[in-house]
Amino acid sequence: MKLYNTMSMQKEEFVPIEPGKVRMYACGPTVYNYIHVGNARPIIMFDVLRRYLEYRGYEVTFVQNFTDVDDKIIKRANEEGISSEEVAKKYIAEYFTDAHALGVREATVHPKATENIQQIIDLITTLIDKGYAYPVENGDVYYRTLKFKGYGKLSHQPIEDLQSGARIDVNDIKENPLDFALWKAAKPGEPSWDSPWGKGRPGWHIECSAMSNRYLGKTIDIHCGGSDLAFPHHENEIAQSEAANGCKFVNYWLHNGFINIDNKKMSKSLGNFFTVREAAAVYGYDCIRMFMLMSHYRSPLNYSGEILMQAKAALERLRTAKSNLEFFIANGRDGAMSEADDAFVQGLDQYREKFDAVMDDDFNTADAISVIFEMVREINTAVSPAAERTRNSEPLPSRGTRISRESRTPAGSGSTPMAQTSAPCSGSCPFCARQEARERQRMHPNRAPKKRSFRTSAPPSLPHPIARKRRTCSHEAPGEPPDRVLQPLQIRVLQRGQIRHAEAVQTRQADGNDRQSQKAPRQPQTRRQEHHSHASVNHRAAQTRNHQSRNAGQ
Repeated sequence: MKLYNTMSMQKEEFVPIEPGKVRMYACGPTVYNYIHVGNARPIIMFDVLRRYLEYRGYEVTFVQNFTDVDDKIIKRANEEGISSEEVAKKYIAEYFTDAHALGVREATVHPKATENIQQIIDLITTLIDKGYAYPVENGDVYYRTLKFKGYGKLSHQPIEDLQSGARIDVNDIKENPLDFALWKAAKPGEPSWDSPWGKGRPGWHIECSAMSNRYLGKTIDIHCGGSDLAFPHHENEIAQSEAANGCKFVNYWLHNGFINIDNKKMSKSLGNFFTVREAAAVYGYDCIRMFMLMSHYRSPLNYSGEILMQAKAALERLRTAKSNLEFFIANGRDGAMSEADDAFVQGLDQYREKFDAVMDDDFNTADAISVIFEMVREINTAVSPAAERTRNSEPLPSRGTRISRESRTPAGSGSTPMAQTSAPCSGSCPFCARQEARERQRMHPNRAPKKRSFRTSAPPSLPHPIARKRRTCSHEAPGEPPDRVLQPLQIRVLQRGQIRHAEAVQTRQADGNDRQSQKAPRQPQTRRQEHHSHASVNHRAAQTRNHQSRNAGQ
């Protein structure tokens, strides 16, 4: 199994610290609001990674924290007129409501920052003792960034080029603008705890270092989170943990790509976000999960209704396949499997191998879903009633094979063609198989009948179109040329042609009748009109005789 390590910027063979066991940490949400779709991506993707590692036989200890003390939580508490503790408790409960609906399992441990204050204070004390941190007059404690030689190695930027990022306070009391807060002095109206440096609360970055060290140890196998956390959060975690413990902090760093709206990262701070609950009200939680898994976890993902509808359609295909299998199991024939059935079942193993191969290649869920749909397509074909009928009957002639008169004559009947007898269908007639498939499909309790793209019967004045198809069954037509072979597509074309011809004839006949009915009837002539008509004819005859006599005199 290979994973893309952000630290080395390449895929590396996954080798756990302890054989058969994986220690995995994921940065959880800051609980001051409902999680949005962008928050849901790492939650879903790394839940699937954990499940896959367990499927591969590893014992996974998965830790995901809650940041329950933060400036944003304090601000939300002031807006709602409640305490920070009540805000955190409320939105942790809402998080679990959405996470369970998304199919996300709870982590092995969900630690909270407020439950690990003593571990945080101990870690800060160690850093001060080693010279990597320093307190200031107002009670704050800062990390001395320039002292840690490897700072910037995860984000691949020299320390000189790094700028103050999110959650990095720039003020005059710090030794360097890149120094970040490990402990913040208490302010009026904010939650605080006693410490050697006075009342205060922990900084954001130190929380994860303390909690991962407590529950997973000094060095862990996998640390994961969103791409926006690589700097400064994960960079600062490395500096804190490795300076305090004197050893490597994480072996494999995994970061998922952003979810974008209009080519901008979905973010609460930008206001361009949809909560998971809002999206689920329109598309459903399962659709959101499928939407995430249809793309590789490192690729940016654009949020749109069209893509969510594609995910919904994909889910419907899976549900239909499951329904077909359940129906086939309930209504299939009893007894031992035939050789063809046994070969088919054995052939399904190839899809498990393909699935494992693509998932082992940097956790490629997009290709894994493609493999699943290949298997679904083959299963749907195999369990269809027509395939079942054909698989257990005599093999059909290959395309283009000519069938002689003798081959259409039943044994013991002399030279009488099969079509002139009342012999039952041998089971190899595609017409019979299709009719049976349609009937079983119509009787299926969970499936609506499909729309037909052509009519199944010709007008009464025309012979049944299937009569021109050469198969050894009672649907043969008498007097047919002995070497005529039509394929199913040709039959459908012929059928459409016969129907259209009949409709065209009927249309022409109807148009002719309409034209006849539109002609005005001839009115009978009066006696005066009759007299003038005869006089005109006599006048023209006299003129002709006079002209002939003059010519003769000359």
